[in-house]
Amino acid sequence: MTAPTTARTARDLMHEGAECIDSTESVATAAAKMRSMDVGCLPVCGQDGKLAGMITDRDIVVECVARGRDLTTCMTGELAEGRPVYVDAGAPVDEVLRTMEQHQVRRLPVIENHRLVGMISEADLSRALSDEQMAAFCRSVYAGGHH
Repeated sequence: MTAPTTARTARDLMHEGAECIDSTESVATAAAKMRSMDVGCLPVCGQDGKLAGMITDRDIVVECVARGRDLTTCMTGELAEGRPVYVDAGAPVDEVLRTMEQHQVRRLPVIENHRLVGMISEADLSRALSDEQMAAFCRSVYAGGHH
């Protein structure tokens, strides 16, 4: 059994260095960036630098490849439509977990002053949460999600 978390806020949980891809970049560029960074999703930012949404490897396959779309003309902004799910850097850990569970997401952008400052992934949670907290999170997210 691991000890309960000492993390108090999203900033304590997150890893820094999250990079946005511009909403006007092609899906081909996003896929190349995902490969080079060894990640399965990227935050998408608009021209103003603010978070516009997320694009996942699954989005690319389902919405572009499977539909026969040209990956060089399909833009990341097209796949990142809708209200982005994120958390403020100062949000308490229970709010982070609640947000991830409610939206059935395994990766959560962290915002401070309207700018992306980090990401929280399952790996980040597993380092900070107790075994019991992590088990409860996994049951909640995997029971009903496909993200």
